[in-house]
Amino acid sequence: MSADGLRLYYRDYPSEAAGRTPVLCLPGLTRNSRDFESIALRIRRSRRVLCADLRGRGLSQHDPNWKNYHPGTYVGDIALLLKDAGVSKIIILGTSLGGILAMVVAATTPQVLAGVILNDVGPEVAAEGLKRISTYVGKSAPVSNWAEAAAQARNTYGLAWPDATDADWLGFAKRSYTDVDGVPRLAMDPMIGEAVRAAPAGAAPDLWPVFGALKPIPTLALRGALSDVLSEATFDRMAREKPDLVRVAVAQRGHPPMLDEPDSVAAIESFLARLD
Repeated sequence: MSADGLRLYYRDYPSEAAGRTPVLCLPGLTRNSRDFESIALRIRRSRRVLCADLRGRGLSQHDPNWKNYHPGTYVGDIALLLKDAGVSKIIILGTSLGGILAMVVAATTPQVLAGVILNDVGPEVAAEGLKRISTYVGKSAPVSNWAEAAAQARNTYGLAWPDATDADWLGFAKRSYTDVDGVPRLAMDPMIGEAVRAAPAGAAPDLWPVFGALKPIPTLALRGALSDVLSEATFDRMAREKPDLVRVAVAQRGHPPMLDEPDSVAAIESFLARLD
């Protein structure tokens, strides 16, 4: 339950291995906890995994006030999630918006972080990617069956996953939509789009000072080699600002990598093996 009374959901993958710091998975702007199922099942072999549905996504309630869809609210929700789960120290695996939230947590409550994994996000969001995202968030037309849902997913995310098969897109649709009496419905509040478009045109916050809070925290950064959100120039500057940053570029992926690619899995498992 959130501080303002919304029912919020998270998936809990317990581990037989005790005593190691849990991983908290935070999804992207329009995404939900289902995105992490594949990697969570691997990580749980060695540590507990929590995967959040941010308010307005997945199985969490929609906020009646769309102006609450912003990082400050989400970070407050995360603090309550950790309290509910009985967790005082975490490693955050954040995709896109989830990675931005990880940086905000580092700046506000660094004592809870044992490590951070940023999935295709950094202190600057490329204008090209921001423009693309603003054109589709909350604007998807209704679909009547799963074939249409898969086609819609391909049209929206095709640039990010150029080698995906029809079966891949159907699986992606199953993670993106909820079955309502046999009809797929996007598992997100379309008013999230209003929150995105309410930001000043072309503006993206300067997150370099927030990124600086990660300097003492072990951090892995993944970048889709085709990403239009995390530019190569920003990725390189991140390494200059934080020389111990572990970086991996994921081939044939745009924004964001799906975290089931061999390079992504190997990087995440190697990084986590270094942490308590």
